[in-house]
Amino acid sequence: MFDAAPYPFPLETDLSAELQPAAGAQTCHADMVGGVRGLHSALAKASPVARMATLRERLPGPMVFMHGFGIEGQLLLHWICENDLDIDIATLDTGRLFPETYELWARTEARYGRRIRAVYPDPVALESYVGEHGINGFYASPSARKACCEVRKTAPLERALAGASAWISALRADQSSVRRDDGLVRFDAARGMLKLNPLFDWTREAVLDEVEAHDIPVNALHARGFVSIGCAPCTRAIKPGEDERSGRWWWEDEGPRECGLHMREKGVSVA
Repeated sequence: MFDAAPYPFPLETDLSAELQPAAGAQTCHADMVGGVRGLHSALAKASPVARMATLRERLPGPMVFMHGFGIEGQLLLHWICENDLDIDIATLDTGRLFPETYELWARTEARYGRRIRAVYPDPVALESYVGEHGINGFYASPSARKACCEVRKTAPLERALAGASAWISALRADQSSVRRDDGLVRFDAARGMLKLNPLFDWTREAVLDEVEAHDIPVNALHARGFVSIGCAPCTRAIKPGEDERSGRWWWEDEGPRECGLHMREKGVSVA
């Protein structure tokens, strides 16, 4: 098990009241802001596994780790399973994932003896989208692509997180400016829950070293130049010198390489 002793967080502290927005308010009140800042202070120097465990111990209600089967997510899943943390593990099956991703999914469940909860797009919404745009209509324009992401990913995320008090993401600050702005911990005002990015201040090299040290299964696409892995039609291997997100929606000329999961107004964050 992990050792969180070097970074204690008072057991008697209950953040549940501090992390709620005031009744009828559209922004977070001062007590909640202080709660997030205090939590950040407690977690800033902790290891990623201690960050997850500390939040789990201090915050009541369900916690959900949204897994995308990238290398960072595999590391977080390993720590959750190895430390028996009471955190739900879920993934968004868009229907357009790589065969290698499904293979890793099965291999991961066999390795850790745990099912990963699958959340699928609403079939009526998906049928409507394909009927209007065509099966590969997301190539036509940024708006068509974003509409596809909304149906296949963003809307299902809301169902995956329904009833949760916190969600855990595998993003890192050095992946993009959008992700850097997300912070280590924040109150997601749009969803009314806490969000924790345990690997926020880690580099990809540090993640790779840890994965290798524990022989954690990873997506076979990583060995073929894929750094960020999403839907098969929308992801390619990156070229030397390109940043990590360059392989996503590469046909679009400008704008953030994001599907929308991490781009809603989120309220208070502390990087």
